Amino acid sequence: MKIDGGLTIGRDLGDVAASAKHLEDAGYDGAMSIETGHDPFLPILLAAEATERIQLGTGIAVAFARNPMTTAATANDLQMFSKGRFLLGLGSQIKPHIEKRFSMPWSHPASRMREFVLAMRAIWDCWHNGSKLDFQGEFYRHTLMTPFFNPGPNPYGPPKVFLAAVGVKMTETCGEVCDGMLVHGFTTERYMREVTLPALDRGFAAGTRKREDFEISYPAFVVTGSDDEEMTRAATAVRAQIAFYGSTPAYKGVLDLHGWGDLQPELNALSKQGEWAKMGEMIDDDMLSTFAVVAEPDAVAPVLRERYGDIVDRLSFYTPYAQDPATWASIVTALKTQ
Repeated sequence: MKIDGGLTIGRDLGDVAASAKHLEDAGYDGAMSIETGHDPFLPILLAAEATERIQLGTGIAVAFARNPMTTAATANDLQMFSKGRFLLGLGSQIKPHIEKRFSMPWSHPASRMREFVLAMRAIWDCWHNGSKLDFQGEFYRHTLMTPFFNPGPNPYGPPKVFLAAVGVKMTETCGEVCDGMLVHGFTTERYMREVTLPALDRGFAAGTRKREDFEISYPAFVVTGSDDEEMTRAATAVRAQIAFYGSTPAYKGVLDLHGWGDLQPELNALSKQGEWAKMGEMIDDDMLSTFAVVAEPDAVAPVLRERYGDIVDRLSFYTPYAQDPATWASIVTALKTQ
């Protein structure tokens, strides 16, 4: 199992290089950049310059805020500069953000994402193998590539493409056209086994990929601390994050599987009122322990392995709270040596 960490991104990106070097020195296998307050690709460039071994990925970059050509070009450059260490992680985001924040079109997200990835692959094939660019889909058309705009073959080949998914259709798309899946943190072990894995299998059957050539990456919620005060603080932060995701209609299926579906509209209504603290209080201990590993530091690694060791290829820690870096270093060591 590979262990990925999150890049620390300061206000001016000044922390990225040191963060990447720290993760590499601490034995992590990957470092991931997210698209929140910063562009997701610029930190990868800084991290690549500061490291030699660690893989570098976006987890995620919002696909529908871009188009296949611009994304293919950026990914190709980062794959070249990192000497083949780049992982392109994409996600759809949700309709309000695409339409209201990015002012971009939204429709049939799974079908559009499938086309997006296939269009990039056609572009890369044109650059790497000299094929004629002639991609004509329902959502994207790329039929012009003159020599002036062709970067030529990349000695490291195209980057691997990972896709974030929760719903069945997007998960099937992921298995059909991608190299890996970024499982959403709002995914329980049961949902992964009963819904995600069968959907991936259907995707594999529709495409040409096999499970052994595919990586599943999972950001596991973890509640841990060295004393009761730290454990309580961690649990409060994780409850709030679970509640935030639970308020999203697109993720209701996860709650439905566990018999908690009625909670989703309640959380959604509270979110519209800005009642964030009250939302977190609605996540009881049973829900918390279902979505998160709740354990003292020395027990975190064994529980993670028991839950996910046979189904996950890459693991990261979803911890929306401050914690001693030495704690995570010891957990990483335990995961890689057990």
